[in-house]
Amino acid sequence: MSTAVECPLAWDVAVDDAPVALSARGDLVAVAGAEGTVQVLDTALGAEIASFELPGGALKVALSPDAGHLVATGPLGYALWRRADGRTRVRESGSWSAAAAWAEDGERVAVASGRRALVLNAVGKQLWRTEPAASTVTDLAWMRRGRRLAVAAYGAVRCHERHTENPVATYPYVGSHLALAVAPTGRWICSGNQDASIHIWRARDGGELTMSGYPEKVSRLAFDDTGFWLAADGAPDVTVWDFSGTGPAGTAPRSLRCHETITALAWRPGSGGHLASGGADGTVALWHATAGRPQARLRPVREIDGTGAGVAALAWAGPHLLAVAWRDGSIRMYGAPSRTAL
Repeated sequence: MSTAVECPLAWDVAVDDAPVALSARGDLVAVAGAEGTVQVLDTALGAEIASFELPGGALKVALSPDAGHLVATGPLGYALWRRADGRTRVRESGSWSAAAAWAEDGERVAVASGRRALVLNAVGKQLWRTEPAASTVTDLAWMRRGRRLAVAAYGAVRCHERHTENPVATYPYVGSHLALAVAPTGRWICSGNQDASIHIWRARDGGELTMSGYPEKVSRLAFDDTGFWLAADGAPDVTVWDFSGTGPAGTAPRSLRCHETITALAWRPGSGGHLASGGADGTVALWHATAGRPQARLRPVREIDGTGAGVAALAWAGPHLLAVAWRDGSIRMYGAPSRTAL
């Protein structure tokens, strides 16, 4: 059962554009709005550090690991912002740019651009690009500490080594991939799909498994830092699959019940198995998401009431702070209970 103990509010600000995405790294939080306004806020106080416009609207935003650079993507292209001098470089390619991901070293960023993925340096110079996929690239993720890039598009996930236009490994699946998650160990590649399934490949040998039967499309997937737990939407319950040992084949997930419609998922950094979820009802829930046994139905251990609008995005600013964006433009930072208190 959830408790009445509140998460302390660190700050509360309002933005003029309806938020669609958050990113938090170091002492910065970035928020992207549907109409293309991107704002960079101070983690401690919520004060605005910088802002710029992405023509055509925004879809995703991602700060580099050292918080020195930021990339924002949208329907018509992408933009890069540099903290050192505030320079913003906007690239209006006319190609749908649905995703971006920084390599672990923070020196390269992969950006979806139509049917290709582009790999850029931190200031936006193109280093290499993939060959065209069968359709628009919908998501991408780095593997092997940035030595390999996984790219999802209709029909397959393709992996590219550095500077290789042609894929070095292909993981086929006939369907539309909406989300991609790669285990931090590099062992598993997972896609959430339009056909209401999760498809899993073992990266080493391409062994595969499909978890089907979700009532809705699966558009959000997230591995925790250990790579042993995968959280997914696709149902009123968040499902959490156990990838330890030989993986989830033949097992049942834990079910986390709080929201009628899930709109955001974010694992707390570290190995504690703590997850934050947000819903269209505006509620944020905190979970011991790995408690109990397979088939267990869990209840939140904390709940945060919203503003009346749906939750747009969540981002952990380290293990002790949780940023929440609501669709009415409210951005709030909460202090998270200690791991033992939660």
